[in-house]
Amino acid sequence: MTEKDLGQLRQEIDRIDDQMLELLNRRARVVLEVGQAKAGQSRDFYVPSREQAIYERLTASNPGPFPSEAIRRVFREIISASLSLEQPMKVAFLGPQATFTHLAAMQRFGLSAQLVPQKSIPAIFEEVQRGRADYGVVPVENSTEGVVSHTLDMFMSSDLQVCAEVLLEISHDLLSRNGSLEAVRKIVSHPQALAQCRAWLEENLPDIPLVDVGSTALAAQMAAEDESAAAVASEMAATLYGLQVVKKKIEDNPHNFTRFLVIGRRSPERSGRDKTSVMFSVRDEPGILYRMLEPFSKRDINLSKIESRPMKSKAWEYIFFLDIEGHVAEDNVKAAIDELHGYCQFLKVLGSYPKAR
Repeated sequence: MTEKDLGQLRQEIDRIDDQMLELLNRRARVVLEVGQAKAGQSRDFYVPSREQAIYERLTASNPGPFPSEAIRRVFREIISASLSLEQPMKVAFLGPQATFTHLAAMQRFGLSAQLVPQKSIPAIFEEVQRGRADYGVVPVENSTEGVVSHTLDMFMSSDLQVCAEVLLEISHDLLSRNGSLEAVRKIVSHPQALAQCRAWLEENLPDIPLVDVGSTALAAQMAAEDESAAAVASEMAATLYGLQVVKKKIEDNPHNFTRFLVIGRRSPERSGRDKTSVMFSVRDEPGILYRMLEPFSKRDINLSKIESRPMKSKAWEYIFFLDIEGHVAEDNVKAAIDELHGYCQFLKVLGSYPKAR
């Protein structure tokens, strides 16, 4: 290929980029019109089901060679920037920056949203409840270590709804200032992160003490200030805090995912591919566990999760959490929940929302 040929190809790329820029601005003008129409109808400007439908339609019709997963990332930022034109969106997450909750918030809302770190899960609920944030992102369970108890406990006292979920693949790196394994004298991280890397740490650093801290990002901050410390944290944390990678991907399970919930003041409408989360307590009597599942079984409704938590107000009584496939607006789901309600001391629908891919 000659320099002339290469130059012509680059000119063609420039022409295509100019066309894309024109189309993006055309799209933005339509988005502003949609925002004005919604403002007159008091409708939510963020609609997870609509966003999911855009991704699925585009990836299904993609002929290639542009990769479908990259289409999702590109349009996530287009949608994020478009939403910021309608209304600046403020999202609270479990901070500081570079935690996995921060990564989940970026994956869900893109880089144009105003992402605000909070020191605790209760603080995230508080920000959204008081209207200081439009949405919050909280971890709820990990495929290796199970549920995040603080999040489930918060739903007992909060009226906030689940609006969406995010599944994030979790990969842990061992990070330090000098990148030397021999220099490590202590390892700091969030307890869940340390637990997810337990086997690797016991095999490779069996005599090094493990120190629990509030987040993986805080661990990275500490390692940046202490040359004897190594942090178990994300690759993004290494970049943000100027650390070197001692060892990549030290998690015990290579298929390690954490599920996050997006909380807000209202749940979205049906998308056709939804999940409903419910919490309830039941009277303690023979056969009650069988009867609480029967309303779903006889209607062929799949339960994707069941979890129990002790009630703080009463010893040996429990709160149950269910994830149900389907939307509460569907007749069979609503009928099953209504029937379950008859066995319960109390029942709360936490929200119906599109299932994550």
